[in-house]
Amino acid sequence: MTSDRWLKIEEIYHAALQVAENQRAIFLDQACQGDQGLRREVESLLASDTQAADFMEAPTVELLARGITDIGRSSLIGQQLGTYQILSPLGAGGMGEVYKARDTRLNRTVAIKILSRQLTEPADLRQRFEREAHLLASLNHPNIASIYGVEESSGIQALVIELVEGPTLAERIEEGPVPIDEALRIARQMAEALEYAHEKGMVHRDLKPANVKLTAEGAVKVLDFGLAKALEGGTTTGDLENSPTLAVAATESGVILGTAAYMAPEQARGKAVDRRADIWSFGVVLYEMLTGRRLYSGATVSDTLAAVLKMEPDWNALPAEVPHGIRRLLRRCLRKDRQERLQAIGDARIEINDCLSAPAGGAEAEAIALKPVARGRRREQLAWGLAVAFLIAGIVSTVSYLGLARAPTHAIISEIPPPEKTQSNFAPVLSPDGRTLAFLAADEGGKRMLSVRPLDSTSARVLPGTEGGGRGRSGRRTAGPPRLLCGWDAEDH
Repeated sequence: MTSDRWLKIEEIYHAALQVAENQRAIFLDQACQGDQGLRREVESLLASDTQAADFMEAPTVELLARGITDIGRSSLIGQQLGTYQILSPLGAGGMGEVYKARDTRLNRTVAIKILSRQLTEPADLRQRFEREAHLLASLNHPNIASIYGVEESSGIQALVIELVEGPTLAERIEEGPVPIDEALRIARQMAEALEYAHEKGMVHRDLKPANVKLTAEGAVKVLDFGLAKALEGGTTTGDLENSPTLAVAATESGVILGTAAYMAPEQARGKAVDRRADIWSFGVVLYEMLTGRRLYSGATVSDTLAAVLKMEPDWNALPAEVPHGIRRLLRRCLRKDRQERLQAIGDARIEINDCLSAPAGGAEAEAIALKPVARGRRREQLAWGLAVAFLIAGIVSTVSYLGLARAPTHAIISEIPPPEKTQSNFAPVLSPDGRTLAFLAADEGGKRMLSVRPLDSTSARVLPGTEGGGRGRSGRRTAGPPRLLCGWDAEDH
């Protein structure tokens, strides 16, 4: 609930106190102009205090202690709560109202979260508020709002938290889609905060743009771990009636706590949740930053939860320049089956870092041009066509190669007759230039001589002066049928 909303409620409330009780219904019809939520808030105040005079005379802090107020009130301004002076309202969370205050002891500005009236009476809910303080006190991370302590005064229990100046991420998204690089830097800091908390055994359970602050220095602060609980233990649940921020009302199984539009499917069903619920919410927030619009919405809480459980995201709404790695990350974060969902937020941080560190200035450098669906389909068809063409060409080439490889080889057999009136039982050798065969032949008297035969000739001749030549390198006589020339080793002669 915003401070403007609170001021409107207070204005109508005080005006209604001046109207006779039997005329208030007519007055509220005119003042609330059909805003039933606004009317219920005003009627709740009127029902809590039927004597306007007593209300106006009682100190505001005392009224809070008596449980008369359960919404932010500008009349708190200037009131003292322990050592803290209330300055102005900031907002409302699931467990109470948040005010800007000044620490008069340390002279610093802080945020004060006052436990709502619903939590002042049941002992178990008060204990949960105290547990919130202990959980937050154990978190020390630059992207998580720090807790300074717990304050009690006049029966009021309050949490003193670091005041983070700057707009919320919800306000930033209202201006339109966040540029890709900026969105990824915000998401990276959110992931770092969640990763730290998860390692401490805590789940935020209510991550949404309204719980993320953006400072002027570019830092991100995750707020309101008021719904966080240890990973091990019972299931903390709440009431759906006060969506969009579902206020706490009970701790019984099956009742849901958190904000409907950012709940994981298992959380929407009232089941126990773990860190994967935060991963889902992280994916929803990142999607909304990139698109500038709500992912899940409905006219009622039930409609919103039905969309969470059944509707698939419109992936075509993502800008065409969103990198492929981020698209893949979003799909993994937003899987309805938590067993198939991204299991650790640290993996999201790594993917985002990879995109931001890509060449040519970050995320857009590795963006894939996923333009309108028709163009994407044409590209897909072209890619498939090229793939089929390459496949066919490969098959043809393979068949051709195999066919050539299997072609039979033909041996060339040639008979080499020795010169006339000689005979040869020696294996011929090929000359170094590959043009002439040389072999030993013997005449009728057994006298050996060297004979040569050019390969382009059909007759051999005796080389003069070689009569009585040696036995050659092999020193072996050979005999047999005509010899296969192919494949012989060539030797010098």
